[in-house]
Amino acid sequence: MPPAAFLPSRRGVLRLGAAAAAAALAAGCSDGSGGGRRRLVLAGGPTDGQYEPFARRLAQELRRRVSGLTVDVLTTSASVENLRMLAAGRADLALALSDSAADAVAGHGAFRAPLPVTALARIYLNYTHLVVAEDSPVRRVTDLAGRRVSLGAEGSGTAVVGERVLEAAKPPRPVRAVRLGLAESCAALAGGDVEAFFWSGGVPTKAIADLAARTPVRLVPLDGLILALRRAHGPTYVGVSVPAGTYRQAAEVPTVGVPSYLVARRDLSPGLAETVTRVMFHARDRLPGPEVPGSYLDERYAIGTGTVPLHPGAVRYYRSVYG
Repeated sequence: MPPAAFLPSRRGVLRLGAAAAAAALAAGCSDGSGGGRRRLVLAGGPTDGQYEPFARRLAQELRRRVSGLTVDVLTTSASVENLRMLAAGRADLALALSDSAADAVAGHGAFRAPLPVTALARIYLNYTHLVVAEDSPVRRVTDLAGRRVSLGAEGSGTAVVGERVLEAAKPPRPVRAVRLGLAESCAALAGGDVEAFFWSGGVPTKAIADLAARTPVRLVPLDGLILALRRAHGPTYVGVSVPAGTYRQAAEVPTVGVPSYLVARRDLSPGLAETVTRVMFHARDRLPGPEVPGSYLDERYAIGTGTVPLHPGAVRYYRSVYG
């Protein structure tokens, strides 16, 4: 179950969201039921991650269930790039890690100013992977000191989490950081070009499972870092464990969990935002998701989006569910 930080008062959240919806409609926003926009652009993620298949299946469900609606899916580096695309008007919907989304709303971290980003739902929990070769001397994050490490692709949420894990662990010397996507990181570890790589995704992540089937690897535990991460960056980080056997490892491995959100432009019409949210939950059994607990697409927890405000259209949907 998510921590209390992700379970705000439903009544309070929905009351505030209802007021925002009324204001949006008063300002003249289309409710999406008539001549409003019938095309959406959804920013997904890299082809080897889990955002991309989720985004493509959601787009298929929207096209199938909503007459006349076109949904285009963009392949991206994920969280940071996706949030910037929303703000620039190049996407209407996107997937993003909660810490990157919170930074975007506040204008912190990778974002120089607050961005007009809202949330439709908390969808599932991502697990932070720190992957090394099975015979690596790296046993704790501090052992990465001076070593060549892939933090994740430029513009990805993985890179944000990787940097923050290193800051929290405080290795005695800086790592030699490179920025590679998941497929590149797997190849670089197998070829000895990096000694470790970070990845934030669902469990299991196929690319890492495939790597483990070819080359013995192990996950470095990230326990003991949650408090430092929460003190520095807020309550978005939670303690979780990768189950034993996920990547052929004998025991479960404690790590850092970060929720994923489906986010939207603030000016997306309430009608379309409500439709997207409703279709997503109605189609939840057809959408790909992680195989470990994470309150995957559960309305009870979906409104727990921290400092990222719910879109008024999403609030309409949740009010219809809660009554």
